[in-house]
Amino acid sequence: MADVNRGNRPLSPHLQVYRLPLPAITSILTRITGHALSAGILLLVWWLVAAVTSPGAFATADWVLRSWLGFLIMTASTWALWFHALSGVRHLFYDNGMGLEIEDAKRASWGIIIGSVALTVLSLIIFFIG
Repeated sequence: MADVNRGNRPLSPHLQVYRLPLPAITSILTRITGHALSAGILLLVWWLVAAVTSPGAFATADWVLRSWLGFLIMTASTWALWFHALSGVRHLFYDNGMGLEIEDAKRASWGIIIGSVALTVLSLIIFFIG
């Protein structure tokens, strides 16, 4: 017999009602940062190709890379690289059956977030000092 209440209830939890756990959010961000890294890589490759092409092409690429937009893209790419790398380390532990408990996964997620920001700041400090 047909379920007469089916139209009165949601088929699945909606994002307005269901709050994703932090490990799920960091897992989704891992995939997003993996794709977002291509923006920084494209900018860097363009700069390197322009360096061997001509002085004019290099001057244009260098200007873009040193502009505020280039700085923003490269800083975001640095953060994405650190976030993605630290998430990869977490998955190495997951593959070995370690850190799969809920509280361990939450601590690892916070470690990835804090670690990626700290390593990005450290990278910027090293870049500007060196």
